Amino acid sequence: MKDNNSGSGSRKQGAPSPCAACKLLRRRCAQDCVFSPYFPADEPQKFANVHKVFGASNVSKMLQELPLHQRGDAVSSMVYEANARVRDPVYGCVGAISSLQQQIDVLQAQLALAQAEVVHLRVRQSAPLSNHGLSPASPSNSGSPSSKFVGSQAKPIFDMDMTVDQSTYGETCGHAGLISGFY
Repeated sequence: MKDNNSGSGSRKQGAPSPCAACKLLRRRCAQDCVFSPYFPADEPQKFANVHKVFGASNVSKMLQELPLHQRGDAVSSMVYEANARVRDPVYGCVGAISSLQQQIDVLQAQLALAQAEVVHLRVRQSAPLSNHGLSPASPSNSGSPSSKFVGSQAKPIFDMDMTVDQSTYGETCGHAGLISGFY
């Protein structure tokens, strides 16, 4: 009787195919292969990108130095970084993080404007003009310091000259929306 681990005859008897790493490296996949739990044969591109960015030897060393319970997370991180490096060879995942941070900054500025507008509307609603005995044409009716300089034209309390370039939302190449008049 033949042993399943001896020679090329074992592949014909239903032994599993080599993992994606061993297949790409064109080597025999040993039973204790460090790559096989993380790079299955049906996902060859996963290891191909990791190998292209980090190198098989470095990945093997990193995995062997880690405890078993941390290897899966390490492989996930390497796959994420490798895929990001394939898409953006210069910045990798840092470019994606930077783009997301810029989107957060733009959204926070929009939120601040919306909150200021809410405060403005609440102030306006809670202090109707009729309670103060002032006419709408009176320059001192708004409560805004800037209204004294505008004359009879009422100016909102939180009026800001700010424009947001909406055409750049959704870009992932490291450029985010520009805010002018804010700084």
